[in-house]
Amino acid sequence: MSDVASRQPAGKKPTVSEERAREADHPSSQLVVFGADKPLHLDCGVDLSPFQIAYQSYGTLNADRSNAILLCHALTGDQHVFNTHPVTGKPGWWQTMVGPGKPIDTDRYFVICSNVVGGCMGSTGPSSTNPATGKPWGLDFPVITIPDMVRAQAMLIDHLGITKLFAVVGGSMGGMQVLQWATAYPERVFAALAIACGARHSAQNIAFHELGRQAVMADPDWRQGRYFEHGTHPRRGLGVARMAAHITYLSDAALHRKFGRRLQDREEPTFSFDADFEVESYLRHQGSSFVERFDANSYLYLTRAMDYFDIAADHNGVLASAFRGISTRFCVVSFTSDWLFPSSEARAVVHALNASSARVSFAEITTDKGHDAFLLDEPEFFAISRAFLESAANTHGLNTAS
Repeated sequence: MSDVASRQPAGKKPTVSEERAREADHPSSQLVVFGADKPLHLDCGVDLSPFQIAYQSYGTLNADRSNAILLCHALTGDQHVFNTHPVTGKPGWWQTMVGPGKPIDTDRYFVICSNVVGGCMGSTGPSSTNPATGKPWGLDFPVITIPDMVRAQAMLIDHLGITKLFAVVGGSMGGMQVLQWATAYPERVFAALAIACGARHSAQNIAFHELGRQAVMADPDWRQGRYFEHGTHPRRGLGVARMAAHITYLSDAALHRKFGRRLQDREEPTFSFDADFEVESYLRHQGSSFVERFDANSYLYLTRAMDYFDIAADHNGVLASAFRGISTRFCVVSFTSDWLFPSSEARAVVHALNASSARVSFAEITTDKGHDAFLLDEPEFFAISRAFLESAANTHGLNTAS
């Protein structure tokens, strides 16, 4: 295996869609390629080889390699946490939380975030080139799970020479990865910050994901997942999927506060199916901007991975058994207006941790910002996260000398 530097192709500046397609194989970030001697063993029974992991790192790894924090991104996130995104040109997705002096302080910690396997920003996924055919994998790509993502991350951490992570941190799908890390590799995780997540997906969450997948697959431009070969992209279907999902990330109070029933750039309704209301225009913008930066097949694969996630399933349905004997320190955070992963889901994890005698703290933060609160300006969340990591660092005797 080897580190590979990506290069910007010369010539005419690519479109956003062309840039996204290029990033699938040649990301504008650090890259590790695992060859045939290092296959990724997938839950579906397939050995994925060769494969690659794209990642970003921030800060400096100290002399004894004890200050590493792994960040796990959510469904539509990627490795670009704190830097300008190479496709959209927008700031990284967690600049509120990560950076010098922030709760995840890059002056103190060495921060790593990898694009998950199955993603579309440089880690091997359905939009990557299948070495057996020379074409994008499409639906020939094997179905992946949250444990598969974590196994790939563990291989990356091994490659970086890090024996034990100071902390693993993530929200939503990232929070699922945090819980998987703690149960699969408890000896390698000193502290775990799991945010806005649960130990498994609810039937309602699976239903919303199926709605999104059906929207994608119903788009004629999807072409049975082989839209790259046909020069098409299921923009309409993926846009609708994003619109439906985005509603679940917000709350009724947040939608009312931001939009109410205000009309969009007009005094009277048009009596048509144009976007009369501000909220309609907002959702259409979310859908249209998303399709330019994200791959439709990756959306299918990652939502399915979330649906399959169920930590207790491997422990005879007893969640506490998954955490038995664990020494990792936990902080579990939920938000009062999050109906995608309500506080009851977080409490179930906390109760299981308590039953297994694990060290755990729990914070339910009052906010009307919904599931996306962890990505937004939420001072109480920042304060709790900072306090947890500082306390863990003090207990760990963290040496930050380079």
